[in-house]
This record gives sequence, structure tokens and C-alpha cells, in this order.
Amino acid sequence: MTAPARAADASRAAIDAVWRIESAKVVAVLTRSLGSLDAAEEFAQEALLDALEQWPRTGVPRSPAAWLTTVARRRAIDSWRRADRFGEHVAELAHRLEEEEQDGPEQHALEPLDDEVLRLIFTACHPVLSRASRVALTLRVVGGLSTDEIARAYLVGSATMGQRISRAKRTIADAGVPFEVPDPAEFPVRLGAVLEVLYLVFNEGYSATAGPDVLRPDLCREALRLARIVAGLLPRESEVHALVALMELQGSRFAARVDRSGEPVLLADQDRRRWDRSAIARGRASLERARRLAPELGPYGLQAELAESHAVAPTAADTDWGRIVAVYDRLLAAAPSPVVELNRAVAVAMAGDAAGALAVVDRLAERETLRSWHLIPGVRADLLERLGRGEEASAEFARAAELAGNERTRAVLLARAAVGRR
Repeated sequence: MTAPARAADASRAAIDAVWRIESAKVVAVLTRSLGSLDAAEEFAQEALLDALEQWPRTGVPRSPAAWLTTVARRRAIDSWRRADRFGEHVAELAHRLEEEEQDGPEQHALEPLDDEVLRLIFTACHPVLSRASRVALTLRVVGGLSTDEIARAYLVGSATMGQRISRAKRTIADAGVPFEVPDPAEFPVRLGAVLEVLYLVFNEGYSATAGPDVLRPDLCREALRLARIVAGLLPRESEVHALVALMELQGSRFAARVDRSGEPVLLADQDRRRWDRSAIARGRASLERARRLAPELGPYGLQAELAESHAVAPTAADTDWGRIVAVYDRLLAAAPSPVVELNRAVAVAMAGDAAGALAVVDRLAERETLRSWHLIPGVRADLLERLGRGEEASAEFARAAELAGNERTRAVLLARAAVGRR
């Protein structure tokens, strides 16, 4: 590669990094100014194209967000002029832009940024959207990911993902969703929607539902980055810090979760020397912050306590399964779900009662809505194996493999089924 080509690549990488950091601020301020999330993102992207052309020659400005915002506003005004829609609203915007440019775009203060970004997050995660749309829109307008990046992460075509994002923005516009932080009465539900989106993104990275890889660390990193932003914006919200703690503690195991060939490694078999102790320390600090803010932890806090129980055990044999079962009991009371019931059953088996755990899983297996979930026969197979019922376990492992969407997971299940048939 030639020196100019290397310089161009380095410049592009620097601009991409700036965009990932600054895009939420830019889109948030533009949404407030232009009155439309769709228009804000459109003109922000045009400003980014200008940056790609100019910054390699001029260097990154001292205030990239201010530069991008000013250029995007100018682009909006020019576009509306050409379309003969230069009305009163646009005239006011033009006047404001002229005043800002008297000090130069880099001197323009984007205040108050915290409020603007928080409004953007709540807008992108509005309950009027489906879960999938909230995830896509959040990664796009808050995370700064391109449509292609999001499409690759979720294993769909770029055109399909682009349509999903466009529909989400259209839904927000048609529903008249206000660009604002919700009223105190709505806050718990709306914040719950925000945290759910971040949790879904992290989980897809931590245990991919489809495709050739077990892990997608890029998605986990993005979810953690966004969760830290929300924690910084809402420092008094216990569950936000709890979600950060959960992501840090779970993410600490990445290096040990797959072997050299990419095959998944069960928790009990992981080399704990490869766990990231810095991430564990950060996670425990965030969890302690969550506890100080709310002694009665919510669902994310309780899940973080479960992850902490594993993180502090020097070996798998040292795990305090009795404590883990007790935390699952609290979690079931706070947020009952089949996932929690299934995980609690595993903990009960690890605490010494495999037969009791199997009875719980058998009841879950009778539910029509869970019959396509590969984890039910997978856990049931493991429990049968513990109880010495190898032939039945083999059949359940094979059934779990048929239902699994992830290629690596399917291969592991088929291998375990084959062992039981020998």
C-alpha cells in the first residue's frame, strides 16, 4: 500500500471514530432545530460526506460536533430553498445560523448536550415502535452505525435493514412522537424500553441467535458504550448502573467463552484465568453504585448479582449455587419469565437436585409457546445425562440441535447427541 493510500485509510478511520462518538449529539441537536428525526439524520449524513472530503486536507476541527451541526443546518437551508419551501421556520433557522457563524462553527456551543442526547435516546426507543425497530433505530441514530453495519450484525440484507429504519422514522413522525424526555409519570416505562433495547443488543452479541459465530463482540461493545452514555446522563437511576454492571461482568468472560476454533465453551469448563479482571472490577463497582441508589435491586441488578456470583468464584466448584438459587427466586418474583425459570432450574440442579430441576423443565416443555426454543430440550438433555438416562439425553440433544439457529451451537449439540448414542 502506498503512503498516500495509508494516509487516506488513517484519515477515514479517524473520521469514522469521530462520527461514532459525535453523531448522537449532532442528530439530537438537529432534530430539535429541524423538527424531524428523518431530516436530522439525512442532513447529518450529508455533513459527514463533507467531512470526509474536507477533513483529510484541513484536519479534524476542535469541535467536530459543532462543525457537523453547522454544515448540516446549512445543507438543510439550501435544500429547502431549492424546493421553494423557505418559510418562516426556515427563515428563523437561517437567522440563528448566521448568528452562530459570527464566532465560527467551532465556537458554537451545542448546549445542553445531555438533554438533547437523552431526548434522542427516548425517541429512538419509543414504545410506538416494535422491538426490532427500536434496536435498529437506536444503533443508527444514537450509536452512529451505518445501515450496512447493522444489517451485517443482524444477518439481514442492507436493503431490508434500510427499510426497517425508514419505517421506524416514519412511524415516529406519523405518531407525532415528541422529541422530549418523558414526564415523571411515564419515566419508569419509557426508561424500561431504553434499557430493554440495550439489553437486546448486548444479548445478541453475547449469544448470537443465528449465523456462524457464537459471539459478536462488536455488538456487545456498542451496547456497553450506549449503556455508559445513559448512565452518565441519568446518574441517579439504579437500574441503568445495574445494566452496565451486568454487561461488564458478562463481557469479562469473552476470551474464555470460545476455544481456538470458535466452538463454545461451557461456563464450568472455562479457563477463569482468561476472564477480564478489570471488567469484573468495573462491573462490581457499577453494581455497588446501583445498590446504594436502590437497596431493592430491579431485574438488571439481580441478573448482575448472578453474574457477580460466578465472577468471584475462583473455580467452578467454588460457585455458591445456593446463593444463586436464592437470587433467582427474587428475580422470578420481580420479573417472571420462562427464561428465568429455566435458568433457575439449572441452578437447582447444580445445587444438587437434578430430579427437581427436571420436573421444572418438563413443565416448561409442555407450554406450546416454548416448543420451538432449543434451550428447553438442551437443558432437559443435560439433566437427563446427569441422572444417568443417556439414551433419552441423546434424543433431546438431537432435538435441540434441530431447533438451534446458531451453527456453532448446533454442532456442539449434535456432538453431544452422538456421545450419548455410543
